[in-house]
Amino acid sequence: MNHRHKTQGEGSVDEPDQGHELPEPDGPEVVSSGRSRSAARIAGRSVVAFASVVVLGLSAVGWFVIDRLSEVSSAKVLAEVPHAPPPDDGATDVLLVGSDSRTDAQGNPLPLKVLKQLRTEATGGLNTDSLVLIRVPHSGAAPTAVSIPRDTYTETPSGNPDKINSVYGLTKKAAAEELEDQNLPAVEVEHRSKVAGQRALVQTVQTLTGMRIDHYAEINLLGFFELTDAVGGVEVCLNNATSDKDSGADFSAGRHTVTGGDALSFVRQRHGLPRGDLDRIVRQQVFMAALANKVLSTGTLTDPAMVNDLTAATQRTVELDEDWDALGFVQQMQQIAAGRVNFVTMPVLSAGARDERGQSIVSIDRAAVQQFFAGLSANAPGLAPKPGLRLDGTARQRPITSDGDVPCVN
Repeated sequence: MNHRHKTQGEGSVDEPDQGHELPEPDGPEVVSSGRSRSAARIAGRSVVAFASVVVLGLSAVGWFVIDRLSEVSSAKVLAEVPHAPPPDDGATDVLLVGSDSRTDAQGNPLPLKVLKQLRTEATGGLNTDSLVLIRVPHSGAAPTAVSIPRDTYTETPSGNPDKINSVYGLTKKAAAEELEDQNLPAVEVEHRSKVAGQRALVQTVQTLTGMRIDHYAEINLLGFFELTDAVGGVEVCLNNATSDKDSGADFSAGRHTVTGGDALSFVRQRHGLPRGDLDRIVRQQVFMAALANKVLSTGTLTDPAMVNDLTAATQRTVELDEDWDALGFVQQMQQIAAGRVNFVTMPVLSAGARDERGQSIVSIDRAAVQQFFAGLSANAPGLAPKPGLRLDGTARQRPITSDGDVPCVN
């Protein structure tokens, strides 16, 4: 596992015409922030939730913000995770989780009025709709945020292969049923079963990638809603009009500034998209880049009201592993690769495969996945990983950036 390999699909490729549809995300897609170390401290902490601003550095918003953010919920997520890879794998690895939980970070159920704003009235279920693993090489190379498709079919702690997005929820449910038999208080059942689900997810990601998870951060639907509203919305662009009752997406073609429920619909829609979940990942990456640009270019983090809103939203909806010195991590980001981060998608074999039960899955070659992740810490300082192969044998070189250019996507 400590051997270093080159990422798949090295070589030059053609660049798409300006304004045309982005290539499909079949392989790793490199996205560079292109920004220096100018984001505020709260930006770094907010990207713990979004995977887009955390690596952009620090400025002098003020220590009171960090003091208040110390109130963010935390848990011993990474303690006692079995079969963990060796800790020294050449990088610091942070797992960022976006869940569709209908509770706040303290486990309190959301009121029906809030659920309606989130474009859902369902109160049950717990899937991990977004998984991003950030690798920060010890070599000083640029950090890389890798999106893991939610339907990735892989080995799980239960001993049976399953979609990676189901691991958290199924484990939490099973743990809760056992704990309820012990007549424990409901709040204790919620907390302990949630940690069990988080640990099972960490174990699954470690087995899949071969990487040791050093830190964990989780945000739920309410957090995404509130953090997006706090910055006044994010500009996005669609190639075609779309309407999807499942996600609540209802957009015309062209540019939109999305907030709250519309922002959630934009990043959650997968039905009706040409490549399903992989197109949704492209949307998420474009959204991350646009969010970073919004935060960095509009003075958001020097606006006391916005800082207050961001801080309050983070306190209510973000959960970190208990031993993570997030401020120290952001300061580390400030020192490497000029604050640059690359967004890529994990290599897959097929986005339209079926398992033995007939459900749609994303199939993978685990050896190739582990080789890809290992290669991310092997690049020379300041260099991004080279583009990976797409399923059709081509690759993509033109990045999605946070420089204000908003590419249109499916």
